[in-house]
Amino acid sequence: LGLESYFRTHPMSSAAAMNDAASASGGVKRKWESGVGTPLPHVAQGKAYMDWNATSPIFPEVADAVAPFFATEFGNPSSDHCFGAPSRAAVATARAQVAELMGCEVGEVVFCGCGSEADTMAIRSGVALGRKSLAAGSTPHVIASAIEHVAVSVCLDAMQAAGELEVTYVSVDGEGRVDPAAVAAAVKATTVLVSVMHSNNEVGTIQDIKAIAGAARAARRALGGPGAEALLVHTDAAQSVGKVPMKPKEMDADLATIVGHKFGAPKGIAALYVRKGVALPSLLLGGGQESGRRAGTEAVPMIVALGTAAGVVCRELPAIAAHMRACCDELHAALAAGFGADRLRVNGPALSEGDDRRLPNTLSVGIRGAAAGAVLADLSAAKVAASASA
Repeated sequence: LGLESYFRTHPMSSAAAMNDAASASGGVKRKWESGVGTPLPHVAQGKAYMDWNATSPIFPEVADAVAPFFATEFGNPSSDHCFGAPSRAAVATARAQVAELMGCEVGEVVFCGCGSEADTMAIRSGVALGRKSLAAGSTPHVIASAIEHVAVSVCLDAMQAAGELEVTYVSVDGEGRVDPAAVAAAVKATTVLVSVMHSNNEVGTIQDIKAIAGAARAARRALGGPGAEALLVHTDAAQSVGKVPMKPKEMDADLATIVGHKFGAPKGIAALYVRKGVALPSLLLGGGQESGRRAGTEAVPMIVALGTAAGVVCRELPAIAAHMRACCDELHAALAAGFGADRLRVNGPALSEGDDRRLPNTLSVGIRGAAAGAVLADLSAAKVAASASA
C-alpha cells in the first residue's frame, strides 16, 4: 500500500542535537536519535508499530532521566537524610512538570501506579465523598458514557453489583459523541458523580467535557435537595495527553486521569488531577504520602519518568500533533487508494474535523468484505502492529 513513509516515523521527542551536546560534554551518546518524525530502532528490523493507543515507546529523554534513580539515587523521598533529599527533590520537580502539562497547581497532582488505579480512586473515593452529601440511606448515583474504558465501567459495574451505587450509562451518537443533554436528562437527586472519557481509544472521538459538566451541574441544581452543589465530574484523559491539550480546569472537571505509558513514559505510573477544595478520601491507606491522598512509598523512577515525558509534551505538543495528523491523513489516503474509497469506512468523526473533535493520531476504518481478525493476522505476519476495535 506504499505506507513505508508512514511507518518511518516517531518517537515524539526532542531534537537529535542532544547527541552533539552529549558528545561535546563527554556524556553518553544515545544509541538512536530522537525528534518528531525520527524512525524508531525497530524500523531497521522490518517492523512497523501502529498501536500507539495501546502503549507508546519510551522517550529517550525519559530513559536518560530515570537512569540515576535505578542506580545511585535510591533514597526514600520521605527520609530526611542526604540520600532522601535527591529523591524528594526529583518527585517535586516531576509534580511541577505534570502540573504545568495539566495547567493546574502542584497540590492538585496525585501520583498513582496506573490509570486503572487513578480511575478507581476517582470513582470509589468520589462516590464516598458524594455519599456524605446525601440523605441517610440514599444510594449514590453515577452517570458514565457507554464507551468508557473498562477501567471505569468494570469498577462501576462491580460497585453496583455490591449495592454501593447505581449507574446509568448514556449512549453515544454515530460518531461516538456524548450529548450533554442526554447526561442532564439522566441526572437524579442522588447523582454524585459523572465520568466521561475525554477521548476514545478506538475511534478517537473527543468529548466536550465542559459542556457535559455544565449540563450535569445545572440539572442537579434544578432538582435541589441535599448534595445539589456536590456533584463531581471525572474524565479519563488517558488517550489525550501527548496528542491534544488537556487542561482539566478549562473543562470544569474536578477529577482527571492521565497515564504515563500513553505519552512516552513507562508502564506503572499515572496521575489523578484532584481539583483544589475537593476533599477526596484516600483509596489506599497507610502512610501519609501524596499529602495523605495515596499511601505507599513513591516510585521515584516512574514519577521522574512521568514528569520528564510531561516536559517533552509541554515543549513539543504543536509539532507532535501536526506530525500525527499528517501521518493519519497519509495512511488514510494510502488505504483509500489501495482498497478503493467505496470499500473504506472511517469510524468516528470525519478526518476533516479539527483536533478539538478527534485525536490527531487515531484512524479507525472498516474495510468492506474484510474481517478485522484476518486483517490483523496478516499484518502481524508482516511485522506490522495494529489493533481492532472492540
